[in-house]
Amino acid sequence: MTDPLEKAVDADWPLVERTIAGDQRAYGLLVLKYQRRVQRLIGRMVRDVDLVEDITQETFIRAYRALHQFRGDAQFYTWLYRIAVNTAKKALLELKRDRTVSESFFARDEEDETSVRQSEPSSDETPESVLAAKEIAGVVNSAMDELPEELRQAVVLREIEGLSYEEISLAMACPIGTVRSRIFRAREAISAKVKPLLDKQTGKRW
Repeated sequence: MTDPLEKAVDADWPLVERTIAGDQRAYGLLVLKYQRRVQRLIGRMVRDVDLVEDITQETFIRAYRALHQFRGDAQFYTWLYRIAVNTAKKALLELKRDRTVSESFFARDEEDETSVRQSEPSSDETPESVLAAKEIAGVVNSAMDELPEELRQAVVLREIEGLSYEEISLAMACPIGTVRSRIFRAREAISAKVKPLLDKQTGKRW
């Protein structure tokens, strides 16, 4: 049984719990936080830029569907990393494009493959679920791009870089109250863009 104190170490656990409870906005924040890191990871395995984007989207779809199996016995990103690596391997082998993969990744032993096997979702994604995940990820990115610079910088430092409010205050040379306000406004703007898509998914399972 996992020690609850271990979960407390993972700052992502509250967002995981909220997502499992049905708050898809929480998953949008996880996507926002880790999308670029996952893209960089996959980009080290794959040279095809378009394929990197497709595998990244597939990774977040698979992770979303398997999230109820995540028990917090590892950091969320460690769990997501394993799904990303195995999704990339599987996609490339199926497409017979393994020549684009760095040999170092395929030379690894199968430890990651077996360790994630129990956590990976089944391959029963529907076209609707795939479209929904892609739309949400796209809207989150677009919403970020549309934010005023000071709001975007604040939310990136908080949600992606993981800085504390005090650290952001120093980095942006503004009071902590201003930092909190900017992050709140950024989150509200992103949520406003994502909400119509979430409303469309009411009553549907990904």
